Amino acid sequence: MFRPMRRTKQEISREECERLLTEEKRAVLSVNGDGGYPYGVPINFYYDRETGKIYFHCAKAGHKLDAITADDKVCLTVYNTGYRKEDWSYHVTSVIVFGRAKVMTDEALMREKIRLFGMKYYPSAEEVDEEIRKDFARVNLIEITVDHMTGKHVHEK
Repeated sequence: MFRPMRRTKQEISREECERLLTEEKRAVLSVNGDGGYPYGVPINFYYDRETGKIYFHCAKAGHKLDAITADDKVCLTVYNTGYRKEDWSYHVTSVIVFGRAKVMTDEALMREKIRLFGMKYYPSAEEVDEEIRKDFARVNLIEITVDHMTGKHVHEK
């Protein structure tokens, strides 16, 4: 169902894909949007290595949520800056994930994942806990189950 990588010499390992998903802070989420148009939007995300699932938050209403409700198939693209101190040329590593997204409903599990998510972005647990206390009721947490993942490294010189 999923195409194999055409440029296999550039393919990276699953472990390297997971490292990128763990370390990078931004991604582009693509969904099937209104009128059949693709809709890609930058998001913050959290990759849980234990479960192999990806999490992101969204509002209780909006384009992303409507699209996911209508069609749960999503694509997530993550890439690094592509620059290294020791080399002037561009070294970009990217991961593309195809999966199924669903709105989480288990409040205890949501709190656990949101806390882990927050620890990726906030400098302290206290700040994470305060944000959860203030905003938990206003957010949805979306869970992506990974169906297929590929990654590659491109050295442009």
